[in-house]
Amino acid sequence: MRMRRKPNLTARLEKCGHMLITDPMSFRGRWLGEFQYNELHIELGCGKGRFTVESAMLSPDKLFLALEKNANVLVVALESAEREGVQNVRFINAMADYLTDFFAPGEVSCIYLNFSDPWPSHRHEKRRLTAQSFLELYRQVLRPGGEIYFKTDNLLLFEFSLLEFERMGFEIVEETRDLHKNGPVGVMTDYEQKFHEQGMAIFQCVAGIRE
Repeated sequence: MRMRRKPNLTARLEKCGHMLITDPMSFRGRWLGEFQYNELHIELGCGKGRFTVESAMLSPDKLFLALEKNANVLVVALESAEREGVQNVRFINAMADYLTDFFAPGEVSCIYLNFSDPWPSHRHEKRRLTAQSFLELYRQVLRPGGEIYFKTDNLLLFEFSLLEFERMGFEIVEETRDLHKNGPVGVMTDYEQKFHEQGMAIFQCVAGIRE
């Protein structure tokens, strides 16, 4: 079912327009120079933006860019960043398919994939953000030594992703099948907080590009 457009969506997006990058291709290869930060971190599918906003607040020396294709939830993320007064975060209303159009080779230090759509059907596995075609894009934009942080509550997607990472030559730097077993670790997404409170295991791996 298609999500109904939020009331006053255009006006709300315009109000936070200084944080919304409408022409990301024009910044390709010069994100850090333009915004004067040491590293570029991106989240693919940021939802309501809790993870990106809180991560940016904890690391003010890094530029955080969040991609989200759904404007209905993107506007909530923008308003959250605006409310918190975060300076080192920007948003792009787009899908991960266009990463190499937005970022030059080696420009990105870290990519976050948080609770991506598992696309459980075998015929849809190419749509998973850890499928081969997407990993090829990540490899192009990540710097040597760059990392992908992947979190999910879906065991089948997690195991699929581990195999894809290794098949594509990424090194599994870290792997855990119950991230918050001994208490909350790191910044949580809204989904993650809910799953943790329900006692569900959170799977995480960190995949790196060898120097």
